[in-house]
Amino acid sequence: MGEQLSELAALEHVLQGMQRIAVAVSGGVDSLSLAAYAHRLLPGQVVMYHAVSAAVPGEGTRRTRDLAAQEGWILHVIDAGEFEDSNYRANPVNRCFYCKTSLYGAIRAHTRTQIVSGTNVDDLGEYRPGLIAAKEHGVRHPFVEAGMGKGKVRALARELGLGEVAELPSSPCLSSRVETGIAIDPRVLAGIHDVEQQLIGLLAPRTVRCRVRVEAIVIELDAATLDALDHEKKRSLTARVQQRFAGTHPDAAVRFERYQVGSAFLHFKPPLR
Repeated sequence: MGEQLSELAALEHVLQGMQRIAVAVSGGVDSLSLAAYAHRLLPGQVVMYHAVSAAVPGEGTRRTRDLAAQEGWILHVIDAGEFEDSNYRANPVNRCFYCKTSLYGAIRAHTRTQIVSGTNVDDLGEYRPGLIAAKEHGVRHPFVEAGMGKGKVRALARELGLGEVAELPSSPCLSSRVETGIAIDPRVLAGIHDVEQQLIGLLAPRTVRCRVRVEAIVIELDAATLDALDHEKKRSLTARVQQRFAGTHPDAAVRFERYQVGSAFLHFKPPLR
């Protein structure tokens, strides 16, 4: 408890030192918790920015709008324009750098105040080229500065009374499901989202990812859900997936595998610049 209090005190100190803040809100637990806490701490001094695109699931936007209305936020919904960048569409291993460059550039066009993100300490151990873009745009990460990891962020969401937000599973953007080097196509992203939503409705998995790879469309599921699938069920699900992707991948094979974090990044990672 003392540790949690000290981290919250550190978070409060960090945010109060900024005074006026622009929060980049993706619709996940981290950014929504940061937005809610900052708004309550500094009413009238915090503005939220949420970007919509083919790579952002609609439920994330609805969740953001709903919480904004509930909490009384000033919320700007913007188009970050990442699909206008050919580097982003080419889907190199550092695609997130170009995505975040577009996002933070779009927010900066609306405000001169300090931009903050919901990045937490646990994110620092992963390959996150978007953090380079954040640094280049002067974006700060209050949870990192306060020493808060994912578990502490979820605890904060519960303390704030954010309901289901506290238990939201991690859900990176839809482009993260496309294997490095395969061009990002909005039609494919729509198919990925539709398939994942169908599987959530049919199987109620703990985790699901629909990955588009060179050799196949791969459905990744948590171990318990995957182990419960018999041959007949897999055949039925395969038919569903192939039907949904008939317009973009008419001859695609479908495989079922155990979920792996970041398994779409299959190529050499260049050194962080």
